[in-house]
Amino acid sequence: MRKLLTAVTFIALLTTPALSSDKNSGEGAMEEGVHVMGVVHSMNGEMVNVTHEPIPDIGWPAMTMDLPLLEGADTKNVAAGDKVRIVLEKDGNGMFGVRALEFVE
Repeated sequence: MRKLLTAVTFIALLTTPALSSDKNSGEGAMEEGVHVMGVVHSMNGEMVNVTHEPIPDIGWPAMTMDLPLLEGADTKNVAAGDKVRIVLEKDGNGMFGVRALEFVE
């Protein structure tokens, strides 16, 4: 029984960083979501096309991509060509979407 408890504790300690890694990025620990710097190319009510820096914590290289805007996403005061901090969160299906685009000067 003692070996079982030791093994379970060891596994729990190993997996804890992996479970919390989608809440942090190379930009530093933040309250919620994954934060990364990028540039907005286009945006409509459902999708945003951005180029973003690498996101090592979730295994994404730097790339240009379309991302869905999550319901209630904060995109005010952001337009095509703007440099932004992108806040990503997982949706109900476990896929990343944009929670907010924060204008950066």
